[in-house]
Amino acid sequence: MISFTYTIKDKLGIHARPAGMLAKVAKEYESKIYIEKNEKKADATKLIALMGMGIKQGDLITVTADGLDEYEASEAIKGFLKENL
Repeated sequence: MISFTYTIKDKLGIHARPAGMLAKVAKEYESKIYIEKNEKKADATKLIALMGMGIKQGDLITVTADGLDEYEASEAIKGFLKENL
């Protein structure tokens, strides 16, 4: 299991478009990928769950990847977050 934290920089936070793109990236991997904020936790492949977390600019999230390709998955998500959020 690999996890890392990231602070959301996008002024709109995780809204529909980036949530959909994030879910698409997460679906490319066999590992289970979760996004956590405070006590809320969502499967990164679930668009509605991601949007329902209400993640805004300045929020600190924790990303966890667990599975056979967890390293590759966590690096892909980290890259996506840096480029888009």
